[in-house]
Amino acid sequence: MFDAEIPVRYGAGMHVGVVRLALICAAVFLFAQSSPAPLIYTPGEGWHYERVGDEGGWRKGRAKDQMDVAQAAFDKKDFGLASKAARRVATQWPFSDYAPQAQYILGRCYEAKGQDERAFKAYQRLIEKYPRVENYDEVVKRQYAIANRFLAGQWFKLFNVVPAFPSMDKTVKLYDQIIKNGPYSEVAPRSQMSIGQAHENKFFSDYTAAVKAYETAADRYNDQKVGTDALYKVGETYNKQARRAEYDQSVAAQAIGTFTDFSTLYPEDPRVSEAQKHVNALRTEQARGSFDVARFYEQHRRWKGALIYYNDVLDKDPNSKYAEEARQRIAAINKRPR
Repeated sequence: MFDAEIPVRYGAGMHVGVVRLALICAAVFLFAQSSPAPLIYTPGEGWHYERVGDEGGWRKGRAKDQMDVAQAAFDKKDFGLASKAARRVATQWPFSDYAPQAQYILGRCYEAKGQDERAFKAYQRLIEKYPRVENYDEVVKRQYAIANRFLAGQWFKLFNVVPAFPSMDKTVKLYDQIIKNGPYSEVAPRSQMSIGQAHENKFFSDYTAAVKAYETAADRYNDQKVGTDALYKVGETYNKQARRAEYDQSVAAQAIGTFTDFSTLYPEDPRVSEAQKHVNALRTEQARGSFDVARFYEQHRRWKGALIYYNDVLDKDPNSKYAEEARQRIAAINKRPR
């Protein structure tokens, strides 16, 4: 998974506007060749295509009748007609009793057609415009399901059609919106956890941002299982960061502190033994780092600095393989003539 921007380079003298115009013309030509349906423009509704012989036949003069068309088409899985009819209800009769359901059907149609970004925005418009809608929780869960698909690597699309690239930054924004929509919803805690995972999933993992997201989840939902999981994830993320941060002992110390807190706060959790293994490994790594620094000082005959770091090895992990050699080096340095 990676976040990417697609660079586009043009030859000498070629302008971006020319290329865009050519692409648009080509798209219109190809579509016209593949479909005999006429292109219709309706003020306030935009462009849409009609079946031959049925131009405007689906259009009704009342919101209820138009909603009936949308619902019937949706039930038959005719998502093209359903989306047109539902959109017309939402735009022509936005204050009617049928508008919220129409906006919901519109989102469902986009989702069924694989246009997840468009579906997410349609659901967002439903929530913002009709905050008292009865199926509010369901709508938020549908947004969560969409965000999960992008977290799993689904590509975002250009013009809602052409797969372009996966983006964890965009995915994070989706989860942020979900939390704002339903801060006390069932999916809010999991969305906060998923923000952390999205930062980890980046091509160049952003462990600092991931830790912050997990810490937010641990603090905000400390009375739920998610809070327990989040604290453990903080430790795991620090651990991953420590393994790639050579000589950065502060990150290892943060990982040790987090795993220790986890074991103290949740002694019955089955992951405590695994947390202890991580702590032992991190302490050994800390000892190795101090040992390497001590050897550097010793090779440059800076005896005081060498003794300080060899003793630090004993403090970090007195039972490690580095500790025994550190004791021997301390003894050898102390025997040197004064």
